[in-house]
Amino acid sequence: MFFKPKLMALVIGVFIAGLLSQVAYAHGMSEADKQAIVDGGNLLYMWIGATHMLSGYDHLAFVFGIIFFLSKFRDIVKYVSAFTIGHSITLIYATFNGVQLNYFLIDAVIALSVCYIAFANIDGFRKYLNINPPNMMLMIVGLGLIHGFGLSTRLQELPLNPDSLLLNIISFNVGIELGQITALALMLLLIAAWRKRHSFKAFSLIANYSLIMAGGLLFLMQMHDFSHDGEKGNVAVAAELTQSNEGNVAGSSAMPQQASSNDSITVIVPARGDIEYKIIVAKDAVLQYAWKTDGDELFYDFHGEPKGDTTGYFKSYEKDTKSSSNGSLSAPFTGTHGWYWKNNTQSPVRVLLEIKGSYLLKQKPAPVLPEETQIPTNHDSL
Repeated sequence: MFFKPKLMALVIGVFIAGLLSQVAYAHGMSEADKQAIVDGGNLLYMWIGATHMLSGYDHLAFVFGIIFFLSKFRDIVKYVSAFTIGHSITLIYATFNGVQLNYFLIDAVIALSVCYIAFANIDGFRKYLNINPPNMMLMIVGLGLIHGFGLSTRLQELPLNPDSLLLNIISFNVGIELGQITALALMLLLIAAWRKRHSFKAFSLIANYSLIMAGGLLFLMQMHDFSHDGEKGNVAVAAELTQSNEGNVAGSSAMPQQASSNDSITVIVPARGDIEYKIIVAKDAVLQYAWKTDGDELFYDFHGEPKGDTTGYFKSYEKDTKSSSNGSLSAPFTGTHGWYWKNNTQSPVRVLLEIKGSYLLKQKPAPVLPEETQIPTNHDSL
């Protein structure tokens, strides 16, 4: 009898460790990687969808909570189908129409959905709140809609082919369902094997209370990231760096001293496409910047990459979805610094970028286009 509690603790510990050890996806793909995805066709989008679901700890935790006390095949199909319908609706709709929500907030709500399903499993509404629980079927569909926005955020970070956009989305969604079925089969085997043991009641309590704790921790982690990676947090950091390093621009020996420059640059972000604009900045050099679009919001990541680095490391300074941004930066290292823009609309978007400070241009600046100039439908990457 002694090994069973230890075994339960080990299983739950591994499960929680799996939840908390995942690394969030970033856009940091090379152009070759992006082109490989496009060239790979719909089968590759299907594969990415499957692997994303199998590594999507929050989605898997929610599915685990749904099926925990279901023993009849009919009930399992009914509730899992409700979740599938919910997340498929928003995944397809949001991606096809370029609807973007803040991914930190979406993931925070998804974390709370894990808490909710586990709280319902322990009959928490009656036990602790003295109320009847909401209709489980409606809640699963509703929470599935929220999970779909999270999946759409992941998909919209991939290069999507405008000519086969719907097929890309459907392929990704089919991959999601295949990954879900695979994970579901393993979960059902685990629960079915344990259900026959006397320790199942204790296991169920430990598992569901652990899900509540894990969901709560994930929620706090996402809100922490949101508070630190939002506009205010990044502006504060940039201002702090500027004050502490002002006057030390020429102090870096890694690069020759750079004269102060001032440039206005027009960047065209293709429809359903992305683009980067980079400059070379020495360590401690101060850069002031401001950019705005001609109307539409873009997902952007202002970031830097150290000179000579071959690991793919980059440091994000500011990441959001907006139509304009401005601020200043004291470069934490010598290397390339600049902006990644992702356009999820059906039309090209013009970005006017103004930069001032000590830097070297990696690319020849495009002339500032007058507002009435027609934006081309296709534009080579800068």
